[in-house]
Amino acid sequence: MPREPGRHRSTSGPGQPPAPARPQPAPASSHHASHARRSSPLRLVWIYPDLLSTYGDRGNLLVLERRARLRGLDVEPVLVNSDQPVPRQGDIYLMGGGEDLPQVLAARRLRQDGGLAAAAQGSVVFAVCAGYQLLGSEFGGEEGQPVPGLGILDIRSGRGERRGVGEILAEVDPALGVPRLSGFENHQGVTQIGPGARPLARVSVGVGNGDGTEGAYAGRVLGTYLHGPALVRNPGLADLLLSWAAGPLPPLDPAAEEWTTRLRDQRLAAVPG
Repeated sequence: MPREPGRHRSTSGPGQPPAPARPQPAPASSHHASHARRSSPLRLVWIYPDLLSTYGDRGNLLVLERRARLRGLDVEPVLVNSDQPVPRQGDIYLMGGGEDLPQVLAARRLRQDGGLAAAAQGSVVFAVCAGYQLLGSEFGGEEGQPVPGLGILDIRSGRGERRGVGEILAEVDPALGVPRLSGFENHQGVTQIGPGARPLARVSVGVGNGDGTEGAYAGRVLGTYLHGPALVRNPGLADLLLSWAAGPLPPLDPAAEEWTTRLRDQRLAAVPG
């Protein structure tokens, strides 16, 4: 179960992230190499579940924990509520979706805290929907007014004219080596990607960012509008994040993937396209 943050030595992943202005895709996981044995647990930091956790986004934390443990990695889930400081020694930071007012409150507290912005310089960040918008320079508030974001990812979001609701399919940037994305979206956001980031995927069914793209990434920071939860439906994306934090991953036993594969096949088959 997630625990409250405490004092821990740094367990940030190997290597240095690319300069924000020149994003480069982090390498996809290799299924032919064994991961290096870590001397400390893989630290998964779930940020503000009291404000940002709609549509079962906690499942992203659970699936990362499970897929890491199946590979023999020690894992330390850390739950950080909005009245607590964000630890700067995590390996993977997670944010979920939320309503307008909680999103605005989360943005204010995260800007004041500074912990996530500092950690994003070297750690993995995965954010969904409202959390995705928070990573950018600004987003639309409860009346559509611009609200300052965290400036971690080169995106800008606002309020669109139509609401994206329903299943979404998207083809991932080939540089990431991840299969087609499946998910559920429910948002009215329109997100523009600046030169310092790249689209995560191209939409074949659904709305996504509103311009034919879905999500964005730069270095080890990745955001998406996909619920579902995203990492439960898309184990390849979950393994990509784990590989960014822990290095190359060995394949899982096919028996451990049976229900994951069934769910993924079912959701892909349910959406024409």
